[in-house]
Amino acid sequence: MAQYYVNKNAQDNGDHEVHREGCEFMPNVENRIYLGLFGNCHDAVHEAKKHYLQSNGCYHCLSESPTG
Repeated sequence: MAQYYVNKNAQDNGDHEVHREGCEFMPNVENRIYLGLFGNCHDAVHEAKKHYLQSNGCYHCLSESPTG
């Protein structure tokens, strides 16, 4: 299980990135929403889409499934 967060700030393409705790590209505390503990990134991205429909996994920390 890992803790996941979604970036409040969208990228240029409109995506809100989901990050696993410890990612070097994690947004600042004020720019992220805690999603919870999940056993995989797919569930975390699904949760993020409740906040931002256009959400995807971080290419760096969720390389097993960057698009969720």
